[in-house]
Amino acid sequence: TERPRRCHILPGIASDKPRKTMSPAAERLRYILGDDEDTMPTPTLFTEMDTLQQEDDELEWRESARWVKFEEKVEEGGERWSKPHVSTLSLHSLFELRTCLQTGTVLLDLEGYSLPQIIDIVLHTEEGLIGPELRDKISFVLLRKHRHQTKKPIHRSLADLGKSGSGVSECSIFISPSIPTHTSRSMNDIADTPSTDQLKNKFMKKIPRDAEASNVLVGEVDFLEKPFVAFVRLSQATTLGGLTEVPVPTRFLFVLLEPPGKAKSYNEIGRAIATLMVDDLFSDVAYKARDREDLIAGIDEFLDEVIVLPPGEWDPKIRIEPPKKIPSADQRKSVFSLNELGQMNGTAGGGGPVSEDEEMPVPHELGEELAYTGRFCGGLFLDIKRKLPWYLSDIYEGFHIQSISVVLFIYLGCITNAITFGGLLGDATDNYQGVMESFLGTALAGTVFCLFSGQPLIILSSMGPILIFEKLLYEFSKNNGIDYMELRLWIGIHSCVQCLFLVATDASYIIKYMTRFTEEGFSSLISFIFISDAIKKMVGTFKYYPINIDFKPDYVTAYKCECLAPDTSKSILGIEHVSFEMLNITALDWTQLSKKECVKYGGSLVGKSCKYVPDLALMSFILFFGTYTMTVTLKKFKFSRYFPTKLRKLISDFSIFMSIMTFVGLDMLIGLETPKLIVPTEFKPTRADRGWFVMPFGKNPWWVYLASSVPALLVTILIFMDQQISAVIVNRKENKLKKGCGYHLDLLWVGFLMVACSFMGLPWYVAATVISIAHIDSLKMESESSAPGEQPQFLGVREQRLTGILVFVLTGVSIFLAPILQFIPMPVLYGVFLYMGVASLSGIQFWDRIKLIMMPAKHQPDFSYLRQVPLRRVHLFTLVQIVCLAVLWILKSTFLAIIFPIMILGLMVIRKMLDMVFSQHDLAWLDDILPEKEKKKKEDEKKNTKKDKKKGKGGDDSEDVSVLVARLFKERHRLLGFK
Repeated sequence: TERPRRCHILPGIASDKPRKTMSPAAERLRYILGDDEDTMPTPTLFTEMDTLQQEDDELEWRESARWVKFEEKVEEGGERWSKPHVSTLSLHSLFELRTCLQTGTVLLDLEGYSLPQIIDIVLHTEEGLIGPELRDKISFVLLRKHRHQTKKPIHRSLADLGKSGSGVSECSIFISPSIPTHTSRSMNDIADTPSTDQLKNKFMKKIPRDAEASNVLVGEVDFLEKPFVAFVRLSQATTLGGLTEVPVPTRFLFVLLEPPGKAKSYNEIGRAIATLMVDDLFSDVAYKARDREDLIAGIDEFLDEVIVLPPGEWDPKIRIEPPKKIPSADQRKSVFSLNELGQMNGTAGGGGPVSEDEEMPVPHELGEELAYTGRFCGGLFLDIKRKLPWYLSDIYEGFHIQSISVVLFIYLGCITNAITFGGLLGDATDNYQGVMESFLGTALAGTVFCLFSGQPLIILSSMGPILIFEKLLYEFSKNNGIDYMELRLWIGIHSCVQCLFLVATDASYIIKYMTRFTEEGFSSLISFIFISDAIKKMVGTFKYYPINIDFKPDYVTAYKCECLAPDTSKSILGIEHVSFEMLNITALDWTQLSKKECVKYGGSLVGKSCKYVPDLALMSFILFFGTYTMTVTLKKFKFSRYFPTKLRKLISDFSIFMSIMTFVGLDMLIGLETPKLIVPTEFKPTRADRGWFVMPFGKNPWWVYLASSVPALLVTILIFMDQQISAVIVNRKENKLKKGCGYHLDLLWVGFLMVACSFMGLPWYVAATVISIAHIDSLKMESESSAPGEQPQFLGVREQRLTGILVFVLTGVSIFLAPILQFIPMPVLYGVFLYMGVASLSGIQFWDRIKLIMMPAKHQPDFSYLRQVPLRRVHLFTLVQIVCLAVLWILKSTFLAIIFPIMILGLMVIRKMLDMVFSQHDLAWLDDILPEKEKKKKEDEKKNTKKDKKKGKGGDDSEDVSVLVARLFKERHRLLGFK
């Protein structure tokens, strides 16, 4: 009998192997859980276990453990809770619990509003088995006061300590003969209403608002000869005064009183029922059970799902840490759904069994947002209809402290990008477009897009291929005597018309054929561009400010720099504007002048150390790498063990701002002349001979207005592909966006903004993938109340327009913030760029598979696709993506970058060709099934269904016997009047 007690189990972990047949318990659960399709989900259960203790001849129930998701025990010292851990139960305790429920009292849907009333009903139910005197004793014990862990121990006086001796608690108690022989209110020692400690308990923050409680009471009494067991489910959850640690209404009550001698065994039974009550599947059974046998079927199914750990190979004293991701119980529950009678025990689907925390890949569907309507502007009207009801909430939901951090982060990224792009554009177009135009264009286009677009979380910016196009267009115009600004205006007009045509014809439907293969190739390329540009700019700092490697400490006496006076006659004749001080240069002490004064008065610097430059490169690298490292560290700080949850989250949200401020302060403290951010200070065009408005006629021949439609087509393809792929990445299902998309509406406004920017001579703008991903990541929301040991659950993204609007408004007024922004070192912003590039790679399966190539098999993470696809096929798929990425990188680095959008279309063609190399099963796990493949699958399923129906009419036994039995039972219950 001892061997089973040493075998411990991990509750609720499903086996990977599908079961071919259903047990009687599983058949019973099918009707318990499968009948009510439209009912609300069962509330979260907070379970508290109290054990009977004796303190100075007084009885009390003392809290010993609690559960929300995981178990927390009161440590032996009684002063603190243990760390949350996975409950490990002895197999013997589960069998004993099953016996208790079989032989004990089970009352379901009891009408009770106070603990004395409930106990009285339970005891009178067993009136034939329990005498009046015994009922009074049991009632007296059950109505003793409850001491919870939140309450501090009651300090006794020295006299009491002397009388009672040691203060050791005892489980075995003696009930004196003077106990009253009738139940009365005077026997009630438990508070009728929640105490102040209960109402102020901070643990309530860890429990969902709609949670209910289940109380487990376990104790030893010497007046019983056989166990007293009762399981009660109240018809309505009721707050039972001081029964529970927190003021949560009680729904379930489990009582176990037994003769003395087996305290450890009784506690294990209490832990077993408490663990069962927080199991997702059994809690559903407990809420919907109709009789005792339903509860026992729930225990049998729980036993069928557990995994046993051999006693000789595992130490049961070890506390298992909660998993980072809690396995979903939906897969277990779906087995008992009446809606899936044809899919027995998880055998449906082409992918075979999956792990407990991974599900079969969902077919690639982008929803109705990209449905082809076949009507003129049909998709656009649906976008407007979908987004209009959310417009007000898009504004007021932005008023949150998290938005402040997001605005500062994205703002710094945008102005850095605008300055960098503006400087390069000025060099490429002879300052027809420069930093000022870049600032104004970013502010104008971004603000309008965030105000009226379908997906305001997208951030607009300029991109590399557009820069190359502008450079080639300017050189073409210059060599052929064509006015560049007017030609560019007509290209913008034609491109806008073409975008409007694409919107009117629902051309965004093509995005359905962009699978994960194309998305990951594009987003990885943009991320690598951000990373490489940040590193290139940092390396360039070493060229402008080289490290002084020629310095030799032994020759320090030879390093000097003197200021020599100029030849007076030659100096004065060579200077046009001579000040009074310079006329009196003979009176100057040239040896005491500084470097600037020496140069100012025409002197010359002579010596080996005159060209010495402090090691600014090293300081710049410290600022660059320090900003990146600190940002990454603080971003992960919310998962650390230090400080309260709210403070950790606040530090994580403001990690980028804190990193920037820290290293800006360090730079000011050191005082070295590191390269700083340069912002225009006057509102005027960069080039003096141009204005803020471009005239459409008068400078070019008439045929240029028509011929410009050809290069406009290339620009349209570039904008369409970049905009829509970025939108697909932002609207991924993993981000849990709830307000819908607006692909057609977004493209409409991008087209309008092209015309507006062309008329004003501003750069063209399109969705910036990396900055948009950073925007999404910064706005992620997590659950505030999470069970102890449970990681906060990702709830979605704070969908609003306010952060984007504020970012671009700040960008526009940055010309007035130049006195403040000039203190920000450029290496700090390069560090922000590096973080944005690296952070956007997280969650990309392609990047995870690249790392797998360098890992031995035993160290590889347990990814779901590695269970389903051979490793060599995974590496082959990754190699194809690496080759495609390398080709895109080479094209991007040459003048051929202008055909970049065509190469993105080429990725879609390559993905189509992969159907001939990989099976649909492998592609379902590594990528997405193409839409037409899904259509064929559905058509085949329909054909097979029709064939099965015909066979059924012909007399074939096409249905499983268990399915027929299930339907017969359901019909029988309906005829008998069961709900």
